[in-house]
Amino acid sequence: MRPAPAQPTPQGAPQRWPQARRAGFIATLLCLAALLVWGAGEWAEQSERDAQWDNLRRLGEVQALALRGVATRYNYLPFTAAQHPLVRQLLQRPASQAVRDAANAYLQAVNQHAGSDMLYVMDPQGLTLASSNWDTPNSFVHQNYGNRPYFRDALAGQTGRFYGVGKTTGEPGLFVSAPVVEAGRVIGVVAVKVRMEPISDPWAQLRDPVFVTDEQGIVFLGSVPGWLYRTSRPLPTPLVQQLQHNEQYGTGWAPRAVPWTLRPQDDSPGAELRLDGPGGKRYLAFEEKLPDLGWTLTVTADSRVVALARQQAWALATLASGLLVLGALYWQLRERRLAETRLARIELEQRVQERTHALQQAQAFRQSMEDSLLVGMRARDLEGRIVYVNAAMCDMVGYRADELIGQLPPYPYWHPDELDRHWNDSDTVLAGNAFPQGRENRLRHRDGSDVYTMFYTTRLIDGSGQHIGWMSSVVNITAQKRAEEQQQQRETQLQRVQRVITVGEMASTLAHELNQPLAALVNYAAAARALAAQGKTGPLNDSLEALSAQALRAADIVGRIRRWVRQHPESREPCDLSAIVEQSLELLLRAEARRQGIAVRVEPAGAPLQVHADRVLLEQVVINLGLNALQAMQTHQPPPEGHELRLRLAADHGHALVQVLDRGPGLPPGIAERLFEPFFTTRSDGLGLGLNICRSIIESMGGQLQACNREGGGAVFEIRLPLANAPEPPLRTPENAVAP
Repeated sequence: MRPAPAQPTPQGAPQRWPQARRAGFIATLLCLAALLVWGAGEWAEQSERDAQWDNLRRLGEVQALALRGVATRYNYLPFTAAQHPLVRQLLQRPASQAVRDAANAYLQAVNQHAGSDMLYVMDPQGLTLASSNWDTPNSFVHQNYGNRPYFRDALAGQTGRFYGVGKTTGEPGLFVSAPVVEAGRVIGVVAVKVRMEPISDPWAQLRDPVFVTDEQGIVFLGSVPGWLYRTSRPLPTPLVQQLQHNEQYGTGWAPRAVPWTLRPQDDSPGAELRLDGPGGKRYLAFEEKLPDLGWTLTVTADSRVVALARQQAWALATLASGLLVLGALYWQLRERRLAETRLARIELEQRVQERTHALQQAQAFRQSMEDSLLVGMRARDLEGRIVYVNAAMCDMVGYRADELIGQLPPYPYWHPDELDRHWNDSDTVLAGNAFPQGRENRLRHRDGSDVYTMFYTTRLIDGSGQHIGWMSSVVNITAQKRAEEQQQQRETQLQRVQRVITVGEMASTLAHELNQPLAALVNYAAAARALAAQGKTGPLNDSLEALSAQALRAADIVGRIRRWVRQHPESREPCDLSAIVEQSLELLLRAEARRQGIAVRVEPAGAPLQVHADRVLLEQVVINLGLNALQAMQTHQPPPEGHELRLRLAADHGHALVQVLDRGPGLPPGIAERLFEPFFTTRSDGLGLGLNICRSIIESMGGQLQACNREGGGAVFEIRLPLANAPEPPLRTPENAVAP
């Protein structure tokens, strides 16, 4: 048999493997191309995202620098204005129109030179006394800003900073305040308003939103007007009420949420800002914290730029004929992006240089302004080395700035007679115990003359919040010291005159007090003469005894007042206070009240009140207070229930009280504070020594004499003396007694 022939290989069988390999290769190429396209898109997206974040970071740094520059460039202005004498005079004499006009002119001139919006002064109740816009329709004068936080911070002795809508103008701005301190007490507040529009207005030209939020998350500055004063997070009710009370964002402000949501992203340095509603736009949002201001700056970029970069990469990879073309096209695109980034960086650097130049100009202006101040300024580092002095300080001590800067203690202007005091003050300050309330020092001028100054020292803090030294404000008080010396000389002369006047007042008092017993003597003598003519011996003897008693009383009054004037200790004895009051009424008060048609009422105590006192002098004090009360009611319109002189006796914690109450005009504040001062009187015929002498008499008996307004109208004068069973106080010499 013949073997079967071999079967021929079909045509195409040899090509079947190469086609499979080609298909696999093509599939591999397609997969690789698709993978490369996808990888290129992802890489482009990430690169563009990183570039956008880098741009946002740089934009945030530039805008934050600009915000800080505007927000802090006027920090010195309230503190500097608070040191000016006109501001202190205005707060001490707010009713003086001349002082108000001068203060308004000063604030207007300073505000114009500094370039701030408003500069104004408020009293401790928040009422504006003077303002740089005093002559405009929206003047701050007579406006009350007591509910503003910056006012409360300054009133507490701190520097205040507050951004809000103006209560008077309705225009927003940044308010910076500083306290006006006098003798360690805050007597007022100086505030400056700064407009932030120079920063926010250019934002409107940007393509993407830029805004600033406060500590509560409220948008108060930004390029989108509809977002202003809206909240980015829920606010508790007490905080909302506080903001409405402060009127920070206007009188009708109520919390409304912003029309977007901010979502943090873990794999990026910022967050995603998504507008509410279907099809809302998305932005890359970068937040720049400003902890020194309590603000947060947010800059955004449209996220569509990132998506567009990815789509462009896909398109380039798909249309490319190969990896080389794809790489070349993508490289060209990348280089273009990098060039744009470099160009944007150069522009940003130019803007930074421009801002830096503007800050340098502002620094030069501030330096010129400080040199024009009348208050000296001196800065020292932590070792005590002088690092800065202004022109006023140099004029004060007679040395140039280059002669003082770099000096360590002892300084050339220290007074040689007070070196120990200067060393002690310097060591105390360098140890961290400054004198913010002020410290008086005597300096030696270069020409050898003495200069009296007040040093106000506080910590010197740099831009990062670090303590780098000490800043002192130096006020020249040489003229004031000389005026005090002259005043002391005048007071010495006045004391000599006072002693002479006091003797005259005592003579007048003696004549007044003897008038009643002398009148009684005349009456009793006339009665005795008539009884003797009638031969009535019994009544005649009674009249002669009464006449003798009145003569002895007149002699007793003369002797007691004479001893008191000569500073002899008074003769004190146990006395019944009720009897003394009744005797005073019988001697003069009841008759005088009856003559004026005024009712007299005595409210006795529940038990006898025994005190150690000089009976005659105490009677004269009660009579004097009663006569003053009658005189006060004599010219005053009577109340509905009529005038009444009331004498009330009571016991209170070991003391006996005698209160003289009237229904007169009362004691105005200006008079009540000076009531017991020597030579102060509201009567045209008085010397102003009566109440001062009465108080001296009561204090010599160990007691007190006080006065206050009476509820319902009138005044109350109260004599407080220790009860006889209480420990007897030591004898005191009246402060106004005149030596013989």
